[in-house]
Amino acid sequence: MAETKKAPAKKASKKAEAEVKEVAPVEEAPKAKKAKKEDKKVEAPKKPMPTEARATATNVRLTPRKARLVIDQVRGKDVKVALGLLRNINRAACEPVTKVIKSAAANAINNFGMDEDKLYVKEIYANDGLKMRRYLPRAKGSASGLVKRCCHITVVVKMR
Repeated sequence: MAETKKAPAKKASKKAEAEVKEVAPVEEAPKAKKAKKEDKKVEAPKKPMPTEARATATNVRLTPRKARLVIDQVRGKDVKVALGLLRNINRAACEPVTKVIKSAAANAINNFGMDEDKLYVKEIYANDGLKMRRYLPRAKGSASGLVKRCCHITVVVKMR
């Protein structure tokens, strides 16, 4: 009986060796396919360069109505002319508007390689921003509402 038990054990080990040999070549084939896929890199089509750049200042502590008085003066002007105008206007809104125009011009020059001398203010606008609601004490223990407004200033510059 000992001989019959040994014989099936040998057959099982030969089958296990055959299975191991068969599995090894199958694992190598996908690796070769992956290497071929890595060699073929598809290049994406080049995007066209943008012709305009923008900058936004959010929640500027200035009412949109006061900002629009200054903004209307520089709309459509060259960037250098607009900055010169803003230096000579005596309004509180001039400082934040100047900062946003300079930022948009810097974005155009550094990010998109536009020519500094050909830039002009294509769009400029001030939208409503945060509204802080406060109370103002009044006579006889009463109070009235007070709204402290903020605005978002957006500038788009483009090359002529």
